[in-house]
Amino acid sequence: MAIDWDRRTCARRGHVTYAPDDPRLRIRLRADTALGEVWRCLRCGDFVLGEPHGSGPAAEAPLVPRGKVLRDLFVLRFLAIERAVRGVFIVLVAAAVWKFSNSQDAVRRLFDEYLDVFRPVFRHFHYDLDHSPVVGTLQKTFGYKHSTLVLVAVLLLAYALIELVEAVGLWYAKRWAEYLTVVATAAFLPLEIYELTEHISWLKIATLVLNILAVLYILLTKRLFGLRGGHRAFEAERRSASLLEVEEAARVPA
Repeated sequence: MAIDWDRRTCARRGHVTYAPDDPRLRIRLRADTALGEVWRCLRCGDFVLGEPHGSGPAAEAPLVPRGKVLRDLFVLRFLAIERAVRGVFIVLVAAAVWKFSNSQDAVRRLFDEYLDVFRPVFRHFHYDLDHSPVVGTLQKTFGYKHSTLVLVAVLLLAYALIELVEAVGLWYAKRWAEYLTVVATAAFLPLEIYELTEHISWLKIATLVLNILAVLYILLTKRLFGLRGGHRAFEAERRSASLLEVEEAARVPA
């Protein structure tokens, strides 16, 4: 079932109308009814009762996203939410590492105490905690130096900052954010592939697939790095979808 992105957006945000000064273009966007004058919405094309939201030269009319552009914006905002959630989670992990680095010995003693308590319980279910990969990883972590843990926390915060900056830029469809997302995501793909060779999990596979699809989607649809005509072709595509420009190109001379 096809989604009408134009009407869907107008239903949530309202219509956008504009009265151009050019009378030949103005007559294509305006009509008189028994209830009063109506103007065509620059997004969905429906006629809206009442005064236009703006007026002036056609060149100064707002460039309202329509159709495929709205769909692309929806995808970008989905990626922005995903980046924001990931960034907040990494910040929490960085804070936990920082707190752990300042109380490493106390946490180690508490961990050993709980391990002694749960060891017989898990042994009853034929599970050896002493040879558990998770327990082994945690015990290795206790051996890290304080300076190493601080460095890890700082690197995690830097990574989280990149994710949050990407999220804000993608939400507002900034072109620099699209470049940043493609470069940063592609840079971490080899690490994600290497992690899969160490241990396979559905979460890691899903994350890898999502990141690869995100890179390809943004590269191709946004025509980054000169692909498919580059920025000039991207702007031409956006303007070709503008209702005002479509009507201006189709107007009949008086």
